[in-house]
Amino acid sequence: MVKAMEDYKYQFVLILAGYPDEMDDFMRTNPGLPSRFPIQVDFPDYTVQQLMQIAHLMIKEREYSFHPQTEVKLKQHLVRELEASFGTFSNARLVRNLIEKAMRHQAVRLLQQHRQHPSKQELMTLRPEDLRLDRPKTIP
Repeated sequence: MVKAMEDYKYQFVLILAGYPDEMDDFMRTNPGLPSRFPIQVDFPDYTVQQLMQIAHLMIKEREYSFHPQTEVKLKQHLVRELEASFGTFSNARLVRNLIEKAMRHQAVRLLQQHRQHPSKQELMTLRPEDLRLDRPKTIP
């Protein structure tokens, strides 16, 4: 005997997440979807200040720190991204990706600059040149 999802409706939770317009489009793909997802929760976008707090938490967890100019550069970039986003930007994933990429660039920079052992401070500090903000190249 095959059990349907309906048979487990009190034991099963499915959460869908996405931007409002895209989720509305998805829900319209099948007339039965809206009744299967009766609860919708809208979360407000992160502010630049909140994204900077997230960035600080991420680097602290990894035992890094920002050079003061790196922090300024990141904040300016987030402001520009938010202004250019038309309501589709508030994602901590961007912050995480930028920080992880900066850590990789920092490691390469340190390898190229130091023939000797870098100091502990140098190993733990993300400098402005580590934070590369170029957009990924798209393949035509």
